[in-house]
Amino acid sequence: MDNIIEVRGLRKEFGKALAIEDLSFDVKRGEILGFLGANGAGKTTTIFMLLGLITPTAGSIKILGEEMRTNRVNILQRMNFASAYQQLPYNLRVWENLYVFAEIYGVKNSKKKIDELLELFELSHMRKQLSGSLSSGEQTRLTLCKALLNDPEILLLDEPTASLDPDQADKVRKIIAARQRENNMTVINTSHNMIDVSELCHRILFMQKGHVVASGTADEILSQSDSKTLEEAFISIARGK
Repeated sequence: MDNIIEVRGLRKEFGKALAIEDLSFDVKRGEILGFLGANGAGKTTTIFMLLGLITPTAGSIKILGEEMRTNRVNILQRMNFASAYQQLPYNLRVWENLYVFAEIYGVKNSKKKIDELLELFELSHMRKQLSGSLSSGEQTRLTLCKALLNDPEILLLDEPTASLDPDQADKVRKIIAARQRENNMTVINTSHNMIDVSELCHRILFMQKGHVVASGTADEILSQSDSKTLEEAFISIARGK
């Protein structure tokens, strides 16, 4: 597998606060990479830099063979993003929100694609409702519909199941895994849900204070931290034990 994302020497300062320090990692095509770390470890900041929403203080990001600094628009046409904390415009109906993004991404046969995704995420009966009337879990599933509209080569996920009940979280994990297999999609998933990580991720990067402190498969992370479960490993690494 070839590297589809290459991050080298990434650093991000917010005034006098150092959020990311000398961060380097690769992600291979078709890989699901888990980003773990306590709150404030730098996971979301890293995701936002991968999306070009935040400019690094130093370092480089190459995605799909192109430099993010100079080719952001071309790169983002082939990517997408979803977060449990992202909300689409409240004053648009469900189908209208998806149609707007389908137009932005130049999705062909957009009506058919929207219908398929709404059915997949069990939102078909809500297509004419205002997005602002949806529950937090329904809004999360709507953002996931948006994130799959353009069949992205790279999907970035920030706590994708945080607002979902266990049944819906299980369904979402299965959808993401199936789409990844079908399209050889590359996924970066930040999560505090260890079920998400254990069921989805091929490899894990554990971040602490802006840099990677542990990496490997789930089994390798358990061995490195002398833990029996990923939750134990998370606590052990976060506390520096």
